[in-house]
Amino acid sequence: MEYNFNEIEKKWQEYWKENHTYRVQKDKNKPKYYVLDMFPYPSGAGLHVGHPLGYIASDIYARYKRLKGFNVLHPMGYDAYGLPAEQYAIQTGQHPAVTTEQNINRYREQLDKIGFSFDWNREVRTCDPEYYKWTQWAFVKMFNSVFCNICKKALPMENIIEAFEESGTEGLDLACTEPMTFTAEDWKAKSEKEKQEILMNYRLAYLADTMVNWCSALGTVLANDEVSEGVSVRGGHPVEQRKMRQWSLRVSAYSQRLLDGLDKLEWTESLKETQRNWIGRSEGAELDFQIKDLDVKFTVFTTRADTIYGVTFMVLAPESEYVSQVVTTEQKEEVAAYLDAVKRRTERERIADRRVTGVFTGSYAVNPVNGEAIPIWISDYVLAGYGTGAIMAVPAHDSRDYAFAKHFNLPIIPLIEGADVSEESFDAKEGIMMNSGFLNGLTVKEAIQKAKEYIAENKLGKVKVNYRLRDAIFSRQRYWGEPFPIYYKDGMPYTVAIKDLPIELPEVDKFLPTETGEPPLGRAKDWVYRERK
Repeated sequence: MEYNFNEIEKKWQEYWKENHTYRVQKDKNKPKYYVLDMFPYPSGAGLHVGHPLGYIASDIYARYKRLKGFNVLHPMGYDAYGLPAEQYAIQTGQHPAVTTEQNINRYREQLDKIGFSFDWNREVRTCDPEYYKWTQWAFVKMFNSVFCNICKKALPMENIIEAFEESGTEGLDLACTEPMTFTAEDWKAKSEKEKQEILMNYRLAYLADTMVNWCSALGTVLANDEVSEGVSVRGGHPVEQRKMRQWSLRVSAYSQRLLDGLDKLEWTESLKETQRNWIGRSEGAELDFQIKDLDVKFTVFTTRADTIYGVTFMVLAPESEYVSQVVTTEQKEEVAAYLDAVKRRTERERIADRRVTGVFTGSYAVNPVNGEAIPIWISDYVLAGYGTGAIMAVPAHDSRDYAFAKHFNLPIIPLIEGADVSEESFDAKEGIMMNSGFLNGLTVKEAIQKAKEYIAENKLGKVKVNYRLRDAIFSRQRYWGEPFPIYYKDGMPYTVAIKDLPIELPEVDKFLPTETGEPPLGRAKDWVYRERK
């Protein structure tokens, strides 16, 4: 007997719709179960095969849990903001809201034809003010919070202001951009703007200058996965690394909590290990290096303080603020050419690419344990975001340092007895130390601890735990996205009142940046915040 799927599917899908079969009601007599799909971006092309591939699997599971007696919440929605709709609006003159609505209708029609058991009564659209009211609410909460390293949680900003009023920074240990120390008297003597600048140093949602992938043709910052080989995936426009003022979330403050929380998750061990590597906890030391013949010093983070005697060169990230301070007049032209060449490469591309490139700054650092002068180079294998953006290179015991030293004919000093570094670096963290002054004769494990103690005792730096996890960047150069619930006074940001949310998008005449380089929202007329009564 032939299965007439057109007739059967149509009949039952209409029945499910008319009878609200998958609408979820509160029912305390049933155990709850939440099946959540990744919401699709509603492009003009409609669903692609990857959408139903995942949705069918989760739908099977949702139906299974219902049959097992669970009260299953299985919603669907649309990640409806983004650059494609905005670019289409620029090309056609249509408002992004119009094309997004059309695309959503098409997606809904296609999803319905497949027959998923979604509760459409709970549909989510990220471009709906009733939805992004709550993302704005969350941003306001984060802007007005700080992370306490002692109690391991966020605290209201008003609590910290009270502490500053009473005793300054004494007794506080807060996650921050730059360490600060001041008394209550110092705080009280500050102007309102100066106080706001200090508070910005501690906020969970904060403004800071950071390196981003900037595409001038699209007028926006792009994520790493939106860039390939120096051009934007959408349109093939040139992209360069540029330092820009950006909103960021201080997720790095939660690094240890995230690590500890992995132990409580019912995930596979391999997946948890991937997350641990992404967070990237490492114990080591920060060392201060004085620049020879200059009143400048920079700090490096290393997990192998025991290798200090094997440092034969230093490397700065191309974006490092130290670069401009140490480049000599003779090397300026060569350094400028190198920086121009690497600024179009994303961090992901730099990590994956094993090619050796670099340029000498002309300056030397002084090794703090033996006083030897060490040449300072610049190379894109060092990233600005990890540690301090500067490394002490130990080519005998690190593969990338070894490749760099071989390429530029720099010295390689083995520090472990029996280590053969004629063809490759000796990366094993075991053996007996040699060529290492006061560390000679110790095992590597003993030398690591001894070196950290020596650094602390002699005030050459400090022992520190570092994490690879970085703060999340929020870009706001586009029009088609929820506005930040922020207004500015005397150049400083303040949050709007909770009762005034949501702050909705204004109408603009074009969806392009302004002629002076401001984002499209700069075209809004009379878009001024006035607190509602």
